Amino acid sequence: MKKTCALLILLSLVLPAADVFSLGEGLEDLRVIPPAPERMGPEKMLRSHLRRLSHEKLQERLDKYETLKTAGRIKAYQLEMKEFFLEQLGQFPEKTPLRARITGSKNYDGFRIEKIIYESVPDFPVTALLYLPKSPPPYPGVLLLCGHNASGKEAYQEVGILMARNGIACLCPDPIGQGERSQLIDAAGNPVFASPTIEHNIEGVAPILLGKNIASYMIWDGIRAIDYLLTRDEIDSNRIGCTGNSGGGNMTSYLMALDERITSAAPSCFITTTLRKNESPGPGDAEQNIHGQIAFGMDHPDYILMRAPRPTLVLSATRDYVPIEGAWEAFRQAKRIYTRLGYGERVSILEADEEHGFSPLLREGSVKWMRRWLMGIDSTDVDTATVQIPHEDTLCTPKGQVLLMPGTKTVFDLNLEYEQGLAESRKELWENTPHNELKRRIRKTAGIRELADLPLPDVAKVRSLARDGYNVEKLVLTWDGDISIPGLLYRPVNATGDQVLYVSSEGKAKAGQPGGPVEKLVREGKTVFAIDVRGVGETATTPWRYLNALEWVGPDVAEFFIAYMLDKTILGMRAEDILVSARYLASLSDPGNPSRLHLIAEGILGPPALHAAALEPGLFASLELRGALQSWADAVRTPVTRNVLVNCVHGALRSYDLPDLEKLIGEDRVLALEPRKAGEKPAYGGAIQ
Repeated sequence: MKKTCALLILLSLVLPAADVFSLGEGLEDLRVIPPAPERMGPEKMLRSHLRRLSHEKLQERLDKYETLKTAGRIKAYQLEMKEFFLEQLGQFPEKTPLRARITGSKNYDGFRIEKIIYESVPDFPVTALLYLPKSPPPYPGVLLLCGHNASGKEAYQEVGILMARNGIACLCPDPIGQGERSQLIDAAGNPVFASPTIEHNIEGVAPILLGKNIASYMIWDGIRAIDYLLTRDEIDSNRIGCTGNSGGGNMTSYLMALDERITSAAPSCFITTTLRKNESPGPGDAEQNIHGQIAFGMDHPDYILMRAPRPTLVLSATRDYVPIEGAWEAFRQAKRIYTRLGYGERVSILEADEEHGFSPLLREGSVKWMRRWLMGIDSTDVDTATVQIPHEDTLCTPKGQVLLMPGTKTVFDLNLEYEQGLAESRKELWENTPHNELKRRIRKTAGIRELADLPLPDVAKVRSLARDGYNVEKLVLTWDGDISIPGLLYRPVNATGDQVLYVSSEGKAKAGQPGGPVEKLVREGKTVFAIDVRGVGETATTPWRYLNALEWVGPDVAEFFIAYMLDKTILGMRAEDILVSARYLASLSDPGNPSRLHLIAEGILGPPALHAAALEPGLFASLELRGALQSWADAVRTPVTRNVLVNCVHGALRSYDLPDLEKLIGEDRVLALEPRKAGEKPAYGGAIQ
């Protein structure tokens, strides 16, 4: 009740005397929660809610970290983290022949390069440059992983040259979506997207639905790169290192935690803490967000802790957008654990007074670290001479893109092959499993509680508007700790008894305008409750991450990924908002003659509404979907999806697809109008048009 009272006080202070705000000629402002100072505005609500949940879980992780006092406890923690990490990535494929070939080579002053193509899975080629010293072998081998540069390996040649000129063999592969490995090319063979971050986020949608991550493919490419290094006679299999900057620092962190063959590691411009990173710059690309990691308690420092006490150097930059404060916090956590294990000298940090990037000081720091731990040379004297390798000499394929080679598969093909297997198992599951068990699985997967377990909301009645033939009540339903659902309750003078809960991705205000779809229902005698679930309408979060990709990933990309790391879904939270609001609306009817309650959902709110109705079919007489996504399997079949991410559920396609939910409702009670394919723009907003 305290929250309700506080909200009412706030409303009384800032609401103007007039009932109608002016949005423009002929439009009413139907806001329920009025404009407020930025720190209190409803557009901050969902972000603040997720921040609170994140901070609570990350504090639990810190509390657990403080219990790591003995070698045995540390070992158990490492195993627990690795098992969780691998489970979230999904099952890696079996190792198949690399079919590696050298497509060219060239000698330079002090080093030689070889152009390599290997297949991490059959017909899925990886292009890479191998830098070899001119000194006699055997050499240590270092895997160099690229950051988010569209040129891929070509952009990181200075690091490869530096390694080779200092006695270290260095293999630098193109990541998925970069260099010669664009997964989306036009008819001329050029990448469709200039930015690899856009491509990665687009490629990240389908793996989530399959219970994987786009990182699963990237990590596997790295594991197979090490496999290739170990096939080379010149390279000592006991002296393997890994380094990379930014996105390459991300992949270095993953690989050094999971692959025990990596003796020495130096992730650059990535290691920080999730708490600080989620504040600014925000969650990274799809591959940088592991499902459930915040909820489980896996943070950036754990990528180092999982490999303790093997040598690890944190490379960081003072003026990086990756928070330097978090880098030092992560290092301190690691230093304490390494010291407890008796190897405090094996972990260190190097901070360069630079901006984000693999600057000369960080490159040289990485080489010195590798020389110390892979060659036994602890010297500040390194050969920094370099040359510029021409673009054509960095190309491993005949035409500069793997997709222009015959018989090449894309990551989208790999997703589709995996989904086809899941489709068969889903069919069998739904043919042989009772509905109650199916509902249990769906609840667990999507994170939706039973209606009986959802608390009653505090209801604040803000004010009433009188219109011809009906009244409109402005209400706020507050629940789930700090979530406020603004709603407009339309009561016709001559009610028929039917009730409608109306949710639209364009917001209740647009649907509720005079002459709009809500008024049409009211004039038919129906009582209508039009609401804005969290992150929609007047509570919509102002987009603040990946502004160049909103057309494809949608405006909720940052909130989605924070929820994803919390083992929550935006879809599930919105489904619960719908259920709580529907129950409140149903409570207004005559107990002796209860009204039939209908649910109408538009646009991106179709999937949450479908889940709500499927899991609580007794609450709703019917469900009408307008412009809703037709299936998740369609999203897997569609390389470039539009605003599908917000309704993704990790691993959902292992158990069910959206059309399956209609079977729990009764197909005769579901009306789907204008179903949307995954590649189409939403007809009812919810994306940047």
